[in-house]
Amino acid sequence: MSKHLADSGFWPFRPVSDRIHCFLGEAPIRILLVEDDPDLAQRLVTGLEGAGFVVEHAADGETGLELGRSEDFDAAILDLGLPDMQGVEVLQRWRKAGREMPVLILSARGSWTEKVEGLNAGADDYVTKPSHVQEITARLRALMRRAAGTASPTLSYNDIVLSPSSGTVTVSGKPIDLTAQEFRMLNYFMHRQGRIISQTELLDHLYSQQEDRDPNTIEVYVARLRRKLGRDAIKTQRGLGYRLG
Repeated sequence: MSKHLADSGFWPFRPVSDRIHCFLGEAPIRILLVEDDPDLAQRLVTGLEGAGFVVEHAADGETGLELGRSEDFDAAILDLGLPDMQGVEVLQRWRKAGREMPVLILSARGSWTEKVEGLNAGADDYVTKPSHVQEITARLRALMRRAAGTASPTLSYNDIVLSPSSGTVTVSGKPIDLTAQEFRMLNYFMHRQGRIISQTELLDHLYSQQEDRDPNTIEVYVARLRRKLGRDAIKTQRGLGYRLG
């Protein structure tokens, strides 16, 4: 498997710096990856995190099932050929439990009947192994745009325009320089305009479970965004969280 992936060009992006690079806009969404192949899983985690995602990895179906049912994810990548439980069963049980996050199936099974089975079970897209990480990130972005109710590659609120694919932000047509975490936070707000977002939810979508989480950093990033975007861009809902719009 690993040799085929290497031959196909399946290599992770280089690590992100603290400044915005063109690929950083791949979207700061929290991804659940359910994949039992450790080499492939590591390559996916490295590549997706390098593209700006926060990734939680489950190495078997049972763990993936419980994570997907108990925690909030913006999307999931699900292997069908898991050792303890078929991916289709995991997906069916997620949907039965009311979990509606977009699901991208990643599997070596490429026949049309298996694709139909996966899609009928509730999958939103299907990619056959081996695949390029660039294709996977592009498909995840598309899934997130549809989930947010927009097919446009850019997001806008008043005079703020954010491009997830290019990692750029403008205010009244003028480019704004954001750090990586500022961009991730704004991208998350832009996908959830009008919704109150708690501090805990922001922490979950900015940092993986393995990273240190300091709630004070959320207030710092919100203050920075207000200085760059305008004081009224992000509103504080006392005792609840923050809201864009």
